[in-house]
Amino acid sequence: MVREYVAHTGAVAVIALDDDDRVLLLSQYRHPVAHVLWEPPAGLLDVPGEDPVRAAARELAEEADLVAGRWWRLVEFFTTPGGSSERITVFVARDLSPVPEADRFAREDEEAAMVARWVPLDEAVAGVLGDRFASPTTTIGVLAAVAARARGWDTLEPATP
Repeated sequence: MVREYVAHTGAVAVIALDDDDRVLLLSQYRHPVAHVLWEPPAGLLDVPGEDPVRAAARELAEEADLVAGRWWRLVEFFTTPGGSSERITVFVARDLSPVPEADRFAREDEEAAMVARWVPLDEAVAGVLGDRFASPTTTIGVLAAVAARARGWDTLEPATP
């Protein structure tokens, strides 16, 4: 038997929460599904040897112009285990502040078209359950964040970029 699959480097995503428990979601066109999806800041593990939490901090700065003072590992999952080895590690980021203007990443192409939206975490759950947020990273990240919040965040493993 021959099995074809996509070998993937892996990726990270960031559930960035502000002081009002709103999650940052970005709109991004995804060609394979021909839809604009609302997703957390995320990106590939494309720097050899880069620690996942460092990659997450890089993506948060590049895509959202934010830095976080506190980080936790939230959840890890395989996106499509029947056809790809892609594994995404999702982190929670809090104590957010803006990247200084002079240090901001110059977004180009599809990244330049992304729109940021702060969504109350409970509304994000309603969006997931109401099929308004169809990205698996959004679905898993939002639901895992709500579960962690219900436990007082105590079960999360701290992470340091």
